[in-house]
Amino acid sequence: MQDAKRDRPGATDADLVILVDGNDKALGAAPKLDAHRRGLKHRAVSALVRNSGGLMLLHRRAAGKYHSAGLWTNACCSHPRPDESTAAAVRRRLMEEMGVDCALTPLFVTSYRAEVSNDLVENEIVHVFGGIHDGGISPDASEVSEWKWMSLSDLVADQKANPSHYTVWFLHYMRDHGAAIAEWMQKPVAVEIIQPAP
Repeated sequence: MQDAKRDRPGATDADLVILVDGNDKALGAAPKLDAHRRGLKHRAVSALVRNSGGLMLLHRRAAGKYHSAGLWTNACCSHPRPDESTAAAVRRRLMEEMGVDCALTPLFVTSYRAEVSNDLVENEIVHVFGGIHDGGISPDASEVSEWKWMSLSDLVADQKANPSHYTVWFLHYMRDHGAAIAEWMQKPVAVEIIQPAP
């Protein structure tokens, strides 16, 4: 599925990312592209989104992305701005990238370092959030070329068969935090009961 770009702000290579130490203590800031060229450790955010039917939202990174273009990944992957909380950043970027606005709760924090395309290095401490969304999807075409819903079992099988189709961080989440993700995917969706007026 594909959708046209909406008129909403997005990320740029000049955006500042928060540099951190191994304990996620902020040390300063650097332009995003420079941080990835030099492999500087920085703070990141990610959103996993499922629907009430138990399917996970995936998207394929657009061809123009500065690295990992054309690879499948989770609903949203980005960076907080200096002086922006991780919770605010992930909700802002999920809307900018996918046109999705839903409540997000912390799932886990993880770190990884990996070489990606275009001679860039991801060296991140990532705050991963989860949310449930049953509404429409309206991605920014400069960020997303395709999107789909996928069952966890199909995702695990496809990542095993075709790891080169996925971003390194999404493979890391599933490998190192698969149990936490599976538990979150299986949680029942709360149903709001509205009592009739007396």
